[in-house]
Amino acid sequence: MAEFTLQIEGMHCGSCVRRASQALAAVEGVTVNEVRVGAARLTSAAEPAPIDLAIAALAKAGYTAHREQ
Repeated sequence: MAEFTLQIEGMHCGSCVRRASQALAAVEGVTVNEVRVGAARLTSAAEPAPIDLAIAALAKAGYTAHREQ
C-alpha cells in the first residue's frame, strides 16, 4: 500500500474539512486516513497511487492541493 499526504490550500474550518473529505472519499482506490485543515493523509492499494485523481477531486471541490514532498 502507498501512503501519501496532500497539502491543501483554501481549507479554513470544519465545514471545509467535511467538504474535502467527501470529495476524497469519492476517489476510487483511495482510503482517507485523516483530513485536517491544510492537509490530508491518504492510502492507496493501487500502484501508482491515484494522486492526480485525488488532487482533481479537491480542485472540483474548490481547493488547491499538491503532494507533500
